[in-house]
Amino acid sequence: MDINGTAVSPGTIKYIFRQLGLNARQVRIDRIFHEAQLTADPLHLIRLFGISEVTAVRYVQAAHPERTGKSLR
Repeated sequence: MDINGTAVSPGTIKYIFRQLGLNARQVRIDRIFHEAQLTADPLHLIRLFGISEVTAVRYVQAAHPERTGKSLR
């Protein structure tokens, strides 16, 4: 990976997502949830995605409801 390469504008990213029929917000949510399924570690999620403690714990609880004893309802 070349970090000194040409920068990509936000408009380009939006264009690509639109062409693929994707929503950047939903892709991020799906990515965080997937990582929560793999690690079940809120601290890892906080460091990786820059989310709050509360949000990280909620993702872990959603990914592993059997550990919390709580229903998703």
